[in-house]
Amino acid sequence: MLHIINKSPYDRPALDSALNTGEGAILLIEDGVYAAAKGGAAEAKIKAAQGKFKVYALQADLEARGLADRVTDGVTAVDYGGFVDLVAEYKTNQSWL
Repeated sequence: MLHIINKSPYDRPALDSALNTGEGAILLIEDGVYAAAKGGAAEAKIKAAQGKFKVYALQADLEARGLADRVTDGVTAVDYGGFVDLVAEYKTNQSWL
């Protein structure tokens, strides 16, 4: 399953909810990319999740929020084409609000 998270981990528990569901991939978009920031409150959760989830962040959203050079190790930045590829790769997709 691909979990698409667009809310900041400082605002909503969407990341925690996704992490508690099983395995697959997590795609951070919009304000969800704050979870990918080195030194952020969600960094430990992201690192711990990498054993059962592949974690991606949308490059354009990282850049828009000034985070492109502060991405936690193990998080893969993807462009819009990569976003489409992920949605096509995973049979089910869940957008967390």
